Amino acid sequence: MPLSHIRQKLNSNLNLSPSFGNIIKITPNIIMANGISPSVGDIVEFSSRDCKNLGVKRELQSADLGMVSAVEKDCFLVNPFSFVEGRKSGDFVRIVKAGLQIPVGEALKGRIINPLGTPIDGKGALNTTQKAPLLRSPIAAMKRGVIDEVFELGIKSIDGLLTCGKGQKIGIFAGSGVGKSSLMGMIVNGVKAQIKVIALIGERGREVPEFVYKNLNNDLTNTIIVVATSDDSPLMRKYGAFSAMAIAEFFKQQGKDVLFMMDSITRFAMAQREIGLALGEPPTSKGYPPSTLTILPQLMERAGKEEDAGSITAFFTILVEGDDLNDPIADQSRSILDGHIMLSRELTDFGIYPPINVLNSASRVMHDIITPAHTQAVRKFRRLYSLLKENEVLIRIGAYQKGSDPELDEALEKKPLMEEFLKQDLLEKWDFYKTREQLQVIMS
Repeated sequence: MPLSHIRQKLNSNLNLSPSFGNIIKITPNIIMANGISPSVGDIVEFSSRDCKNLGVKRELQSADLGMVSAVEKDCFLVNPFSFVEGRKSGDFVRIVKAGLQIPVGEALKGRIINPLGTPIDGKGALNTTQKAPLLRSPIAAMKRGVIDEVFELGIKSIDGLLTCGKGQKIGIFAGSGVGKSSLMGMIVNGVKAQIKVIALIGERGREVPEFVYKNLNNDLTNTIIVVATSDDSPLMRKYGAFSAMAIAEFFKQQGKDVLFMMDSITRFAMAQREIGLALGEPPTSKGYPPSTLTILPQLMERAGKEEDAGSITAFFTILVEGDDLNDPIADQSRSILDGHIMLSRELTDFGIYPPINVLNSASRVMHDIITPAHTQAVRKFRRLYSLLKENEVLIRIGAYQKGSDPELDEALEKKPLMEEFLKQDLLEKWDFYKTREQLQVIMS
């Protein structure tokens, strides 16, 4: 090799002799180390002192990696992507890259990956060379496009009464076992979107193949699924959401309209609660540290419509523990999102699927994207349906006399049609214009 080439390499920024630190303390969720000076967000690799492949370039596994989450004067704290079993004081730590990135590209379509971008569907490695950072700033306020187009879902009760727009952020609030996964499947099957990105965060492992085979009918066309199950580490569950959002942003920058679905925000918040408490943050309501409420808008505000680009229309499910809508995560999410869909256990008991409580649900952009005639039909539907709910006891015991209230009489007359409008089979799809027409006919 010519001397000039050797001199050029020595003068470059190439790290020919990587520095290593050492683990000095291990707790169930945090590893403390010293000896090097990383930045918050850097990815580090752990190696045993007797490892013969120390520093050798190879495919990194989650069991070997961690993210720097806090830096002190003489040491730093690392959240491992896996668990700490097998680690010991004195093991080596080295920086492998500044900031976490995930592979992106057309090769992701139809694949199921983990939060680090590693395929878990048994279909081989990803054939992509592009990467995107997991953490980035949300869309600037003045660069957001105006939401002025309908985003069709193929579900009558949502398209008709809670119309969504391209770039809207919507929350699906429900208790356990009410039907969130079924509604997610209906949305993915009926939606008109060029790309679908689904994040399954913190759920049971058996629900992943069930969701693919039952709710999606094993059809992953233009669909990408990012999975971090409940048995994964808190860091994997946290960054699974950011990985899926980074993938959605990649396709949005190509000018495509992307459907983003995440199940669930509550498990994501619980993962941040574990991380924050392990780092010494003070607990607040229900044990959630302040960082949990800070991180929610950092994720949710990355969805939306951007000028000179495409859009990300996002649906986030929120598990309402004990059907308590004043739960801190549910309350904070409602304040950030552009709409909320409430699922009702009572409607499930009555056999109405999807069990959407239209009176407690709202879409904040609906009246900007639908016609005046559609708006009038929606208002009348809500009014008549509300009258039925208010007078339900009187009607059931026969205390109401027909003719006492003409508006309630009309509600009773239209009740079968209104309830039928709210019902829909899992595999049934409805065109938006057909839905609007039927709603207007019922309310005429």
